[in-house]
Amino acid sequence: MNAGGNVINRVILYLKMIKFSHSVFALPFAFTGAIMAASGIPSSAQVFWIVVAMVGARSGAMGMNRIIDRHIDRENPRTQNREIPSGKISVFDASVFTAASLLLLIAAAYKLNPLCFKLAPVAIIVLALYSYTKRFTWMSHFILGIAISAAPLGAWIAVRGSLDPAILCLSLAVVFWLAGFDVLYALQDLEFDRTHGLYSVPQRFGIKKALLLSRVFHVIAVGLLIFTGFILRLGIFYWTGMAVVLILFFYEHSLVKSDDLSKLNMAFFNMNGYISVTVFLFTLLEYVVSS
Repeated sequence: MNAGGNVINRVILYLKMIKFSHSVFALPFAFTGAIMAASGIPSSAQVFWIVVAMVGARSGAMGMNRIIDRHIDRENPRTQNREIPSGKISVFDASVFTAASLLLLIAAAYKLNPLCFKLAPVAIIVLALYSYTKRFTWMSHFILGIAISAAPLGAWIAVRGSLDPAILCLSLAVVFWLAGFDVLYALQDLEFDRTHGLYSVPQRFGIKKALLLSRVFHVIAVGLLIFTGFILRLGIFYWTGMAVVLILFFYEHSLVKSDDLSKLNMAFFNMNGYISVTVFLFTLLEYVVSS
């Protein structure tokens, strides 16, 4: 019983390290890309290996980020209690976990199709690159967006075995959606970034301009989601979903003001989780009910 409890506690610790709850951001977009590629429900085998690939990619990416940023996290009051800086997980153990996760991604890509397998190293390079970008450019939010945009793009390739222009609009929407809410997230570390020579949109432009840019990025994201609907000739369920998404974006940005950041976590986590799930659910309805 005690050994079993220790194993469970260890698993929970690793899930906390990689912020497993944040999977709600990328995974629904992967399913959306897969549904669009299949024009309906992909095969059970494809769904399984897409999920495995996503788990491996996200776990590996977060593991790399935590290892690379461990010294920064140790100095930041907001992050100094994270698992590696606090000593709950050693760098060696985190490295083993990260390597195993990335191997899982490669194995899943191999099981999906040859193009997925060939592109897996490219995905890993992009995932690793993000952790370094905030050391030299405020565009780091877009590098993270590009990494997350691999969710719908990779899922499309997993189903079709080809990279087609039709999915690029959705992938670009994810880039701007992610960049927009990552700018909000970076507001938490504005002063720390300024004093430690780290780069972000808030650090470069200040709070008011950062909020404005976040809104602009999300307007672009909505526009790209709309273009996606036109490109794929989607119907009433998808457009209903887009209306809900637009309302959620408005509400998200109403929560964060330049003189009041108290609801930042709600805007960051809750609203963006709802947005990604909404896009997925209404896309699913579009293909399942309308077909």
